[in-house]
Amino acid sequence: MRPDQGAPAGTAGPAVPAARGGEDASIHNIGYRHYDGPRLGRSYARRSLFSQSLRGAYGLGRSAKSKVLPFVLLAVMVLPAGIIVAVTVFTKADEMPVKYTDYALMLQPVIGLYLASQAPQSVSLDLRFRTVPLYFSRPIERMDYVAAKYAAMSTAMFLFTSLPLVVMYAGGLLAELGFADQTTGFLQGLVSVAVLSVLHSGIGLVVAALTPRRGFGVAAVIAVLTIPYFAVTTVQAIAHTQDAGGAVAWLGLASPGSLVDGVQAALLGGTSGFPGGHEPGAAAAAVYVLVVLGLIAACWAALMSRYRKAGL
Repeated sequence: MRPDQGAPAGTAGPAVPAARGGEDASIHNIGYRHYDGPRLGRSYARRSLFSQSLRGAYGLGRSAKSKVLPFVLLAVMVLPAGIIVAVTVFTKADEMPVKYTDYALMLQPVIGLYLASQAPQSVSLDLRFRTVPLYFSRPIERMDYVAAKYAAMSTAMFLFTSLPLVVMYAGGLLAELGFADQTTGFLQGLVSVAVLSVLHSGIGLVVAALTPRRGFGVAAVIAVLTIPYFAVTTVQAIAHTQDAGGAVAWLGLASPGSLVDGVQAALLGGTSGFPGGHEPGAAAAAVYVLVVLGLIAACWAALMSRYRKAGL
């Protein structure tokens, strides 16, 4: 059979000796077919990568072992909300013992563990096993990859942090605490966890993308989120005891956790968790917002730079 005759589509043909050249040379007809289906383009590829990454953040579509940790952490995140609702109902309290905006800050260690476990899963494995070029063999660009990963991690974090608020809101309505107050507090809480989710997801992805080793990524994310927070809290406590209350709010700019605390206390009607209950003033609140936006933009730029340097 001559090479130009070819085998029927979808079947492998026999090896054809080359007319000239080395005696071992041959041409194989492996039955490639021409693709006549629709070309779905970048938007479809971007949505698919977002969906796959979001599902992966909860172990969906992966082994049963991969689902254990995210769902256990989600249960730990929701359980206190159920307890708060039960206490409110049985004691017939006039309001929730914990504000919606304070809940996520109260459970920051659980949020940090979830982010540390899932951010490396989202980006480190692609770098380690060099599967990223497979994404770019399709009509997807570096910006699409970063946008899909960032949006998926932020959405997963928002679901993780907002579900307890939904439980509290439903419990508050069942306890007849007042529709207007509960709705206002619930919406403020959603804004607060949205800010927390986007900010922490960006930081977690940047740290995780710096190393293809998942274990190092987990440890690095935990360190980046916890060490600055406890350091800032310690310095704030010292400043408070030294009657330097004005410095407490400004010191909160130095860690992601205290940043969200300052934003929710100054702008969303929350209670400050800073030592002495100091809250940012108007000027400090504006700086808090600018720093949060600047950090989110810096995380985006760092991710783009990371994948540019990786030759992607």
